[in-house]
Amino acid sequence: MPIIDSHALKMVSRSAEQTRRIGMRIGHLLQKGDLLCLTGDLGAGKTTFVQGVARGWGSLDQVTSPTFVLVNRYRRPDGEVINHLDAYRLSGALDAEDLDFTQLLEEGPLLVEWPERIKEILPRQALWVALEWVGDEQRNMLLTAQGARFEGILPELRRQILGGD
Repeated sequence: MPIIDSHALKMVSRSAEQTRRIGMRIGHLLQKGDLLCLTGDLGAGKTTFVQGVARGWGSLDQVTSPTFVLVNRYRRPDGEVINHLDAYRLSGALDAEDLDFTQLLEEGPLLVEWPERIKEILPRQALWVALEWVGDEQRNMLLTAQGARFEGILPELRRQILGGD
């Protein structure tokens, strides 16, 4: 199942719960300033994945899609936050800057849905997570590491998620 190269990991999720568990593994490794870019059509599982990331990061808050509020914040018991931005309704990078994109990234990890809409302001160092709906209970997932931080943790993710090196 692991393929491509040392910068990417491809896998198949066979349930919403498995998608959440993969997100939990990633969330556990996140640090302040980390950027996750989530791509995929409506219904591909982005919010389900974020539910796992937030839980793995340590938040017990309910995770919902921020499509209408644009940014949701989830807190850990220690007060740290993870921000979840939905760029679907943004008209471009200027709208993201109006939301103080840099501040969102500095506060804690930042998860961005529809990042292609604001790509010109995104830092180069990020973990891109592409989700593809295959069927009611199946999603293809491609994790692509960009930058030293994520290239460094991809082998750990590969080991945790797939159980191999």
